[in-house]
Amino acid sequence: MKNIRNFCIIAHIDHGKSTLADRLLEFTKTIQITGGQMLDDMELEKERGITIKSHAIQMEYTYKDQKYILNLIDTPGHVDFSYEVSRSIAACEGALLIVDASQGVQAQTISNLYMAIGHDLEIIPIINKCDMINAMPEEVEDEIVELLGCKRGEIIRASGKTGMGVEEILAGVIERIPHPKGDEEAPLQALIFDSVFNSFRGIIAYFKITNGVIRPGDKVKFINTGKEYAADEIGVLKMQMVPRKELRTGDVGYIISGIKTSREVKVGDTITHVARPATEAISGFEEVKPMVFAGIYPIEAEDYENLRSSLEKLQLNDASLTFQPESSLALGFGFRCGFLGLLHMEIVQERLDREFDMNVIATVPNVSYQVYDKQGVMTEVHNPGGMPDQTLIDHIEEPYIKASVITTTDYIGPIMTLCLGKRGELLKQEYISGNRVEIYYNLPLGEIVIDFYDKLKSISKGYASFDYHMDGFRPSKLVKLDILLNGEPVDALSTLTHFDNAQDFGRRMCEKLKELIPRQQFDIAIQAAIGSKIIARETVKAVRKDVTAKCYGGDISRKRKLLEKQKKGKKRMKQIGNVEVPQKAFLAVLKLD
Repeated sequence: MKNIRNFCIIAHIDHGKSTLADRLLEFTKTIQITGGQMLDDMELEKERGITIKSHAIQMEYTYKDQKYILNLIDTPGHVDFSYEVSRSIAACEGALLIVDASQGVQAQTISNLYMAIGHDLEIIPIINKCDMINAMPEEVEDEIVELLGCKRGEIIRASGKTGMGVEEILAGVIERIPHPKGDEEAPLQALIFDSVFNSFRGIIAYFKITNGVIRPGDKVKFINTGKEYAADEIGVLKMQMVPRKELRTGDVGYIISGIKTSREVKVGDTITHVARPATEAISGFEEVKPMVFAGIYPIEAEDYENLRSSLEKLQLNDASLTFQPESSLALGFGFRCGFLGLLHMEIVQERLDREFDMNVIATVPNVSYQVYDKQGVMTEVHNPGGMPDQTLIDHIEEPYIKASVITTTDYIGPIMTLCLGKRGELLKQEYISGNRVEIYYNLPLGEIVIDFYDKLKSISKGYASFDYHMDGFRPSKLVKLDILLNGEPVDALSTLTHFDNAQDFGRRMCEKLKELIPRQQFDIAIQAAIGSKIIARETVKAVRKDVTAKCYGGDISRKRKLLEKQKKGKKRMKQIGNVEVPQKAFLAVLKLD
């Protein structure tokens, strides 16, 4: 146990942690890297250049004639995947904090750092990308010293591209990060921090042992679910899974026990022996709270059950996804899914398509509201369809967040304009160092959900970074905006919006739908309504056949007669005709700007 080190890598998105992790693996001769990223092995990760999953891998390294086992966990940097980071941190004793030499400390750096300090991890600060022309290691060192209160000599300068500083990092990991503590004689306690689905072996759970020893063939049970299994195979994670005869306290590994149903494995659960069980589960994991809700529906109605099993398998690999069944008049049966943010929602849709071949429609994303009726009874509403009648509502409360935006002083003006436009209120601003400033805002979560992050990135030319956490509910003047097609409400397009924005939003939505809905044989009225009051209207004109073409000259009454006949036909058609809303229309609502 003295020679084991468990550590993770934390950083803001795009500060080069996966590249640096690859250099560490190369230097310790764990793998030969042929090209591209090794740890980010999902197609999506390679395409977008982001880490979506945290990856665990074991390295062996000889330092001062002693052989050490280093368990490295590489984590995502985007704010939507912060739950992955919290789980990785729970399985480690130390963390490498990586800061980009050209960009300095950013929002996610700070929030991930606080998470690590909260778990008492030993932090090793590293400045990455020091080989770049526009690197400013001196200024970035000042920021890190101010943030951590460490000495300048403790900061390691490195480069994931050239491999500079890799030896120092490994020496730092061995000398500065404490070895895992625990009792090998005590009953087994192992924390599950991740799991994957394998179509041949069932569900594979990844765990870290805090006390005790596990061997193949042991009868084990999962404390939270109470289910019992036999450990068919255990082992450690290198690039492939490597079976072992036993895993002891401090080890990070995997267990295969032929589990078929995904509900039986919960991330954060504790594994123990049946014969000699541990008295309590390992704490330190909170339930994930989704921020954004959207309906996901199969395009073909018969794919409903397939979609359910695909979501369950995806949930194993991504514990922050939550879902429950719901139905819609326009779209049939589907699921109401909870996501941590818009990028998370996009990634889940992409993964459903690529990994499970599921073609789905997603509705407009929204957040959950607390609706109080006249008797003071509170109900939680996740989608506008579940809203009680306007006459019964006393008031509605919406979730607020406390957001911190870190930016350079050049962009303070546009960022404040953006936040004020989203009904934000300024709390305070602090200068971090030089011309960098951190601005704190209270903002309604519903305003952030759709396009805030993209707008922030574009007005600050990619320099501003954004982080947020929940800050309770507050009363707000919200209304339900319905979209009617020929007088029929389309439930998948209705939204909850603030009273001040409703008129403008309704008008823009009608204009957008007018472009997207194909012309029919009859007029289609597109209306936006709040309750029974229509606030905007557009008409998609009918496609008409020129019935008077054969009348050349002659009396006007002949033409009238033909036109009247056509008019009656159109009227009949309008009564029985129904309007198909194309998939593009649902997506267009997200990109109204």
